[in-house]
Parts: sequence; C-alpha cells; structure tokens
Amino acid sequence: MTKKNLLDSHHVKMVTVYASSSAALKPVYYDAARRLGEILALAGKSIIYGAGGGGLMGEMANGALSRNGKVYGVVPGFLQDLELTHRGLTGLQVVGDMRMRKHLMLQDSDAIVTLPGGSGTYEELFEALTMKRLGQWVGPVIIVNTAGFYDRLLEFLGHSVDECFMGSRHLKMWSVVDEPEQVLEAIENAQAWNGDALQYANVTAANA
Repeated sequence: MTKKNLLDSHHVKMVTVYASSSAALKPVYYDAARRLGEILALAGKSIIYGAGGGGLMGEMANGALSRNGKVYGVVPGFLQDLELTHRGLTGLQVVGDMRMRKHLMLQDSDAIVTLPGGSGTYEELFEALTMKRLGQWVGPVIIVNTAGFYDRLLEFLGHSVDECFMGSRHLKMWSVVDEPEQVLEAIENAQAWNGDALQYANVTAANA
C-alpha cells in the first residue's frame, strides 16, 4: 500500500461525488462545484451523486451536463422534494432509504470526489473511508478543500492518528486538493490500496 496506484485516471470510468444541497453558500463554492462537473465530463468520466438539483450538487451536475457528461442520480423518495431532485439527469434511481442510496452510489464507483458539505456529506465520506480502511472498497478518495473548508476536519483526522485511533498509513486513504482542476491528477497519483488493508484496520502498537 505504499506504491502509487497502478491504474492511471483514464481507467476511472465512474466517479461518485458527495456534495452539499445548501442554497445559502458563498459563490466560491458553487463555482468550484460547477467546474468540477465540467472537468469530469470533459475527461469522459460518468458521475453518480445524490440527484440534487440545487446547491453544490446541482451546480456540479449542471456543469457536467453542459459538457455533455453522463450524470446519474440516486435519491430516497422522501427527499425528492426537499433536495429539489434534478430533472435533467442521464439516469435517476429512486430508492427507499439513505442506506440504499449510499450503497448504490458506491458499489460501481471507481473513485470518490468530496466537495464541501454538511452532516450528510460527512456521513458519506466517512462511510467510504471506513469501507476503504477495511479493504471493502479501495478506490481513490479526493477531498476538494475549497476555500480551506476542510482544514479543521483534516487537522482532526491528523489528531486521530496522533492519538492512535487510526494508524499513520490511514492518512493515505485520501488526497486533498484546493481546486477542481487538480482532481484528475490526484486520482492518478492516489496511493494503491487493496483488500490487504484489513490486516492494518485495527491499530496496534506495531502498526500505529
């Protein structure tokens, strides 16, 4: 797990994007979300996300669709109105609950990109990291740290390692970029990861 990923970004076909549905953010966040969608679409990546038509979710989807990208959404039925489900997606799947939404967004994904968000975005990101820590899902995880949004979270994750709640190798489960334009390179340079991660999932004195 110390080597770089042997597959370049061209082998990543489906990208999961986690992002906020908030309609009350600063323009810098919406701009970055739209650029991410455009960049992924122009690179030929299909996108799967939470199907929102507003907030960063909507801007990202609109950016991708404006460049003829393929964008698939997954939404629980009870959230269709609250999150203003996007009506122009390549495909939309309505499911019964949040657990199924998260499962479907991840099961065929080759990589994850996380934009700024709230508790739902954090939950999605941490579930993916937990799956990666256990070797159950092993793709690149890229955090887009727009305007330093995730600085405190990243500091806390470092603190978790310092206190041995995670091992130092777990810091390699994700990569951080400041701008969407850096995402494809980050995917290509992501550290290799595989099912062997399970043997390092539990922190001990030997592997802390």
